Amino acid sequence: MTHAKRILILNGPNLNLLGKRAPEVYGSKSFEDYFVELKGVFSSLDLSYFQSNLEGELINKIQEVGWDGIVLNAGGFTHTSVAIRDAIEAVDTALIEVHISNVAGREDFRHTSLISPVAVGCVFGFGLKSYDLALNYFKV
Repeated sequence: MTHAKRILILNGPNLNLLGKRAPEVYGSKSFEDYFVELKGVFSSLDLSYFQSNLEGELINKIQEVGWDGIVLNAGGFTHTSVAIRDAIEAVDTALIEVHISNVAGREDFRHTSLISPVAVGCVFGFGLKSYDLALNYFKV
């Protein structure tokens, strides 16, 4: 009997404010509410969720042993954190980079991702559905 793939959804800084911060960009639903929906839709996966505004806590989660995959929305750290990039590169876990907004259509500083080169793939611009698209990669 095979076990369900253990997938971590990892959200970075300010994503704890989903549903409150700039709803015209990020929507009006909290991620906690959305996570309940994701668990129903992706019941074949063993989903876990973690959010932190602290770079080191995100790195610690990436380095935890036992994940079969990670869906990462690093928020602003996407464009600045060499340390998160190095953590991703150091582990043997498939990682999908996700963004709710279309980062390519936003401010110039959001056009460069330090994460993309070490990710299996990237999904952005589909609102919270970006997470659905990323999780489909890991379906059994």
